[in-house]
Amino acid sequence: MIHRSPVPQILLSRNALYISADFARDLRERGDYRLWLDNEVKAAFARWSVREADCTVAPSATFARELQQWTGKNVVCIHHGFDRELFFRDQSQLPPAQQAKLAATNGSVRLLFVSHYNYYRNFETLIRAIAILRKNLHPRTVRLILTCKLDSKDNPGDYRADSAARLVEQLRLSDEVVELGAVPYSLLHHIYRACDFYVTPAYAETFAHPLVEAMASGLPVIASDLEVHKEICGEAALYFPRFAPQALSDIVIQALQSTDQVAAMREKGTMRSQDFSWDKHVTELLQLARCLAGTSKCA
Repeated sequence: MIHRSPVPQILLSRNALYISADFARDLRERGDYRLWLDNEVKAAFARWSVREADCTVAPSATFARELQQWTGKNVVCIHHGFDRELFFRDQSQLPPAQQAKLAATNGSVRLLFVSHYNYYRNFETLIRAIAILRKNLHPRTVRLILTCKLDSKDNPGDYRADSAARLVEQLRLSDEVVELGAVPYSLLHHIYRACDFYVTPAYAETFAHPLVEAMASGLPVIASDLEVHKEICGEAALYFPRFAPQALSDIVIQALQSTDQVAAMREKGTMRSQDFSWDKHVTELLQLARCLAGTSKCA
């Protein structure tokens, strides 16, 4: 931000890590003090930026409230959008290697998690839940479909995937955890539609686009109990305590045993996904800009 800018400034804020106590604790427990210090320094600049801006926009009402409590400044919520036509437009096939990996999971309960590896998406809780599900669903098999590889060199940023990879090895889940690697955005709809549930154990989020993509694909959502997840999905999802693999496992089994509940989740999710539009997002952003510029009335 520009200090004492001569024109109104709108700040778009979408990083929940600066104010996440869980993230700070996680970094300290991992002994990643360099990343912890980096986050603390950036958080200080982020807070200053919010205070300097004439208006800050957050992608969810939940994150807007958190920013407001953190800075003492008013923050506006303008939801991110979703382009359904663009998302489902490309009907070309997945790359052969990914297609083969997905086909090998036919007949299993398929749980999908769309993310590159990072700490705040809480992969370890999900991996532990898969171990519980393997035992409780036997002889039925379960597969966790990941759109990343649990290898640090194959992931962007400074997050080390070694601990997650070791956990998969320790729990003997090499068959259950299917690492597709990065999937082009235009082809993601094939993955969503091939799976039984979308599952996210994330402990920090500001919006979470995959939730909307999953709902638009008719995929039932099981999400950690973040307020932002509840805001985006509402009654279209089931929720579990974010660090409780047993609870996650129990909810998956509960959903598998209730076809009526799953059907209702699909219907509600499809309807909820239609509430998010980039046209609406841009319209509200332009309206806010005109308000700050004094060329239109503020809502």
